[in-house]
Amino acid sequence: MTEFTEHPVVFDSDGIELIGIVATPAQLAHKTGVVVVVGGPQYRVGSHRQFTLLCRELAGRGIASFRFDYHGLGDSAGPPALGVEGVENDMRAAIDAFMAHTPGLRSTVLWGICGAASASALYAPSDRRVAGLVMLNPWVRTESGLAKAQLRYYYLSRLVDPEFWHRIVRGDVALMSSIPSFARNLLSAARTRNRESDRAMSDHGQPLAPEPDIPSLPDRMLDSLHQANLPVLLILSGQDDLTANEFRQLSRDSRDWRRWTSGPSVEWHEISGSNHTFARSDWRGRVEDLTARWVLAH
Repeated sequence: MTEFTEHPVVFDSDGIELIGIVATPAQLAHKTGVVVVVGGPQYRVGSHRQFTLLCRELAGRGIASFRFDYHGLGDSAGPPALGVEGVENDMRAAIDAFMAHTPGLRSTVLWGICGAASASALYAPSDRRVAGLVMLNPWVRTESGLAKAQLRYYYLSRLVDPEFWHRIVRGDVALMSSIPSFARNLLSAARTRNRESDRAMSDHGQPLAPEPDIPSLPDRMLDSLHQANLPVLLILSGQDDLTANEFRQLSRDSRDWRRWTSGPSVEWHEISGSNHTFARSDWRGRVEDLTARWVLAH
């Protein structure tokens, strides 16, 4: 492990003052750094200090890194930043600040979990300094996609679980109260998917108003990924994580997504048993190691 320093950076995004932390190795092992993009109502530390620990691990391996707060979150000024879109200016300003404070850096990798992975995919084609993406449990939620994932990974897995049937016999499962939810998911999953009828879901899980002229979030993400044409490291949690399962289901159901995920630019890893944010130290360490090795290799 190499020595590194950390220091705060104050930078501007459309007149709003944002805060970030740059971790700089004593000697760069790579001229590509990593910008950690925050997902959901998070800030630069991350759940269980995930982003802080990731950036320090990368810097210790000679990879410069930067984590920052969107406007209105953490220590940054302005109104709250919501959703996977509408943060493009903050991301561009963060890359500007990162490269300005890291001499020798030529490009960046965007690293994001859940909604941040989706935001990174949408942003990537607009900035030639982005050299790759690390996407953990990308957010691709739609109404029918959620229903299909719940049917496959929740209901069907329990139907083949002997313990589930033992619990029913013992009366530990309120079977009748689960039937309406199962029926709703079945109907949603059975619908013919199209851009007009499949309601998109926000990254807070709420249905968005129908917008017939706007493609779904998964469609826009895939279009952006094709435009960017970048190497991608894809990391998924275990099969108890709904968001990861929705992505798995999409990659099976959609011919276009299946073709992209199986292409030469995508490196896919799954961390068995891990939860959505890779909270346990061994899960987090696996994510850090995969990230560092991938950045150094690309």
